[in-house]
Amino acid sequence: MLSVIEKIRRNHAAEHATIHILTSWIPNLRVAGRADTRGFWLYGDVPTDAVRSAASEALARLQAGEAHLAVHPRCGTNLAVAGVLAGLSSLLVPTGRSRSPLSRLPHILLATTLAVLAAQPLGPVVQERITTSPNLRGVRIKDVIRQSAGQVTVHRVLLEELK
Repeated sequence: MLSVIEKIRRNHAAEHATIHILTSWIPNLRVAGRADTRGFWLYGDVPTDAVRSAASEALARLQAGEAHLAVHPRCGTNLAVAGVLAGLSSLLVPTGRSRSPLSRLPHILLATTLAVLAAQPLGPVVQERITTSPNLRGVRIKDVIRQSAGQVTVHRVLLEELK
């Protein structure tokens, strides 16, 4: 039995792989996702058949060893890593006794900019090692459910472990 964290990591990988495939089929597609313990949600105007096909292909390709599909350049993990590094770096700027907040501003801007630059290669590594897991052996798609929330189309992709 997988832990809650492992299920979310696994489903996060499936979400990313599905988005990779959808965006290769539909250029300029605007879609976002969110994983949980039961599968993932896709937010965006996408035909349900395309979501179902992309999720099936994503799952098969991850199971065949295409682990790179688990990492996505527009993942929120990248933003979180950049935010954490920028926040921490701004705290490391020396205050000094006579330094006014305004005189510290250039140092803070430099420190946070360098932190955000450092986050560019670090975000995908954090995805690969911490927030996703491409190990979807024994997993299948249980259902793909289309819902509408006002103007927003939402697809619920439910995954389940084979018994």
